[in-house]
Amino acid sequence: MTTDWSQERILVFAPHPDDETLGCGGLMSKAKAGGAEVFVQFMTVGDTADQSPKGFSTAEERYAEIKKVADHFGWDDWHMALPGDEYHLRLDAVPRVNLTQIIESSSPLSVSRLRPTVVIAPHRTSYNQDHQVTAEAVHTALRPSDRELRHHPRLVLAYEEAADQWRLEQAPSPNLIVELSEKEVGDKLLGMELYGSQSHRHPHTRSELTLRSLAVLRGMQAGVAFGEGFHILRCLA
Repeated sequence: MTTDWSQERILVFAPHPDDETLGCGGLMSKAKAGGAEVFVQFMTVGDTADQSPKGFSTAEERYAEIKKVADHFGWDDWHMALPGDEYHLRLDAVPRVNLTQIIESSSPLSVSRLRPTVVIAPHRTSYNQDHQVTAEAVHTALRPSDRELRHHPRLVLAYEEAADQWRLEQAPSPNLIVELSEKEVGDKLLGMELYGSQSHRHPHTRSELTLRSLAVLRGMQAGVAFGEGFHILRCLA
């Protein structure tokens, strides 16, 4: 399957800043180079205790990182839906109908306003509660309906992250591999490096070697040097 990226408008849902790069940084690089529009809808961000030498990262730091990453990938726009400690790592406490409405219609980058051809979201089997509820809310927002009444993206994908291999539910291997070049892998790695508060040394799941190794594994499974794996949720051919 080949894709004319110049015909695609891609909307990526990221529970937190860096999830979009971990899950589909290579695809974003490839798509932008091919002429696609790429938009990123972040769900939440806040001050976070972490394992960095400082021991925490602030929302202000994370916003500064987003701007660097947005310039690096050349995103057409991005938006933060629910900023603040009230929501960050607590999206499972937000009524599902509220999250679905944000995704479906109320956000400036909602499905109904942006009318994307491709939607990419996290996989439901992540251990992280914010990832789980984002995946479920996107799934609800994209439920089948009359296409004359509600916009239906042609392609809906779930991305994977290395950390998601720690799961309670079994998940099948990705059934779509996007071939990546060395440059596109490098763009993904640099994007993650620009998220300085979130990058770690190997063997952390957000290390450069982890991301490169996963790209090698997925590429090998498709007979190419590098790849990025996705789960197809909808594909209208």
